[in-house]
Formats: sequence, structure tokens, C-alpha cells
Amino acid sequence: MDIDINDIRALFTVLVFVAFIGVWIWAWSDKRKQAFEEAANLPFVEDDDLDDENKGAR
Repeated sequence: MDIDINDIRALFTVLVFVAFIGVWIWAWSDKRKQAFEEAANLPFVEDDDLDDENKGAR
């Protein structure tokens, strides 16, 4: 079996595309929605609120 560099490049491209689709599905899954919404709202949280949450977690 003779493997050409272009065959390796094509295989790598397909693998990267499959990985991209996998990450895209993971990111848009319902399991991640709450975590992403919390992360999106972090810039709007007051510093005092963050300090209170950190003290309560200990």
C-alpha cells in the first residue's frame, strides 16, 4: 500500500472536520447551556456579589 502525502493531508482534514463537528455539538448541547449563560453574565455581576458567593462556598 503506497500512501501519498496528499492522502495523509486528506485524512487529517477529515479528522479535524469531525473533531470540529464534535465540539460544535458539545457546545450547543442542552447540558452546557446553563454554564455558558452563567459565564456570559459574569461581566455584569458586582464584585461584592462574587465575594459573597465565594465566602458561602467554603
